[in-house]
Amino acid sequence: MAPSCSSICILLVLVNVALADFPYKEDVYVQYIDHYNLVSYGDQTFKQRYLYQDKYWGGDGYPIFFYSGNEGPVDTYWKNSGFIHEIAPEFKAFVVFTEHRFFGSSLPFGNKSFTMPYLGMLSAAQAVADYTMFLNDLKTYLNASNSKIIAFGGSYGGVLAAYMRYKHPSLVHGALAASAPVLMQAPEGPHDFFFPKVTKDFRDYSEKCYTAVKLAFAQQLDYARLGQPGLDQMVKKMRLCSPIQHDFEFRKMQMWARNAFVYLAMLDYPYPTEFLGKLPANPVNVGCDTILKQADPLVGLADAVGIWYNATGSEKCYNVSKEFVPCSDPTGCGTGDAATAWDFLSCTDIYLPHGSNNKTDMFPELPWDSDARIEYCQDKFHIRPRIGWNAEEFFGLDLTGASNIIFSNGDLDPWFGGGVTKSVSDTVVALIVQGGAHHLDLRASNKLDPPGVVKVREQERNIIRKWLNQ
Repeated sequence: MAPSCSSICILLVLVNVALADFPYKEDVYVQYIDHYNLVSYGDQTFKQRYLYQDKYWGGDGYPIFFYSGNEGPVDTYWKNSGFIHEIAPEFKAFVVFTEHRFFGSSLPFGNKSFTMPYLGMLSAAQAVADYTMFLNDLKTYLNASNSKIIAFGGSYGGVLAAYMRYKHPSLVHGALAASAPVLMQAPEGPHDFFFPKVTKDFRDYSEKCYTAVKLAFAQQLDYARLGQPGLDQMVKKMRLCSPIQHDFEFRKMQMWARNAFVYLAMLDYPYPTEFLGKLPANPVNVGCDTILKQADPLVGLADAVGIWYNATGSEKCYNVSKEFVPCSDPTGCGTGDAATAWDFLSCTDIYLPHGSNNKTDMFPELPWDSDARIEYCQDKFHIRPRIGWNAEEFFGLDLTGASNIIFSNGDLDPWFGGGVTKSVSDTVVALIVQGGAHHLDLRASNKLDPPGVVKVREQERNIIRKWLNQ
């Protein structure tokens, strides 16, 4: 028996919020806390936020475009997934984005959600179950038994979109999984690709830039070898707010600096954006030009990381402890409660890339592998990661049992190496976005879009049309 108010709970007042050119209505769905163990939380529920737009919908028989929420507030992804909104009118689709449990305002235990034992209810499997319950009840509420559901998602949300199609093919008719590193979830899958790819993005723009970044990180080590006087001099050049007095603080500072390059590469869009952070157009190019303006590579490095950490230019120094928190994800967890949730999820479910090694990449030797992850997670959360669990629960390297999934990946995206870049079959199709960064194809059309993403969006539109006509 479903929770009380099992159909979509409509608020008395629907809130219309304008984000870019894509207004939405907002509501909540009463969701089970635990889909798998009715003894632990019984019929206890929480309010799961979702956004929707029904003005294009043609009624029963016309599709439902569903976005599987990521590790953040769902309105962030609504605003930055304009492709879905742009094609909805031609398909007369109902558009709905559902927030991932433990993110945004969808907190099963309120403020207690980010502590033990409550974090134990956070998992990819629970999220997939949430979306399954929601979609089944949505179809019932809309009297849309003949409407096909197409799932969309980018990055982790793309992984979940693919999982939805794989686990529930009778409910989800097809999935567009953009920048979804699903192959990385297998223990034997790729894990050494990430920082070499970030490096390649910068090196492809300028060999001098690559050399300067590598030299700047080497200079940090040279200053550290001089003891406290050297560290103090480095702190001054890097414009850090606080002194570095311990090895952990030094390594944290290096991870903080490395993380800025991660975001410049991942969000290397051809126009200014405010997705996850405020960035200029072509931030990789801007980062390189910024470094090369300075005769001292270390001063140039400090200026370059400011593109990410000091976008407004108002900060007089960098507060590393405030701006960066080391976690189980070497590509960064962010800060705040969402970072705690992603840190936990990266310990339990999501198998992420290995660290940098200063040989195949331009970054300091900051190793991170399965053993380091296990040690960290045991110390932080008192849990031992189940290596490869997602590959068992969903799929690992073998996708031959899947169908009706588009895996799109941008050739500029650091996550490229963890995704499906070769078609598996006629119905599990890989599309490469030439000149595309992290799920660029899901973003709204822009006059500065590279031809590669225009081409891929048209291919995606045609494949979706084919699915719906089957």
